[in-house]
Amino acid sequence: MALRQIFSFPDAVLTKKALPVANLTGSEASLIEDMVETMYAAPGVGLAAPQVGVSQRIIVVDVDHEERGKHLLRLVNPTIREQDGSIVWEEGCLSVPEFTAEVTRAGRIVVSGWTLDEEEISIEAEGLLAVALQHEIDHLDGKLFLDRISRLKRDLYKRRVRKLERQGKTPPARSRLPI
Repeated sequence: MALRQIFSFPDAVLTKKALPVANLTGSEASLIEDMVETMYAAPGVGLAAPQVGVSQRIIVVDVDHEERGKHLLRLVNPTIREQDGSIVWEEGCLSVPEFTAEVTRAGRIVVSGWTLDEEEISIEAEGLLAVALQHEIDHLDGKLFLDRISRLKRDLYKRRVRKLERQGKTPPARSRLPI
């Protein structure tokens, strides 16, 4: 396992729709384990393959801070099958350093996907798990949580990033647990 670089806004890899995984090979298994290690080291509660520069529909999610790894999800080609209700959650993102915002998402979802053992699974989720799954699946579709907030808040963040880039700096690492 190895730590991978996490790409940050405005990197173009974050805006492209990821490709479905046709066959699970050792390459994908290694990628997934690297993603898990990278997510925990960051630290975060979710990570999508595009965030580490790989355009494949793969996510890892673990919202249990108390027993890390016990409820870890590794999903290949995840799809939201059902959604209803709504929830507002303050989200952050490993690819959007030093910024959080309230985002409205579905309150309950059902996600289907494939495990590393090539078994199809279905997950019903609410609360933080529902938010994290939707957030990571958005990454697979080339979307950031910035795309789900007001234009004013999004523009403020973009201006701050451009200013830091002009100064030759990057936003500092996050101290919170982003999704």
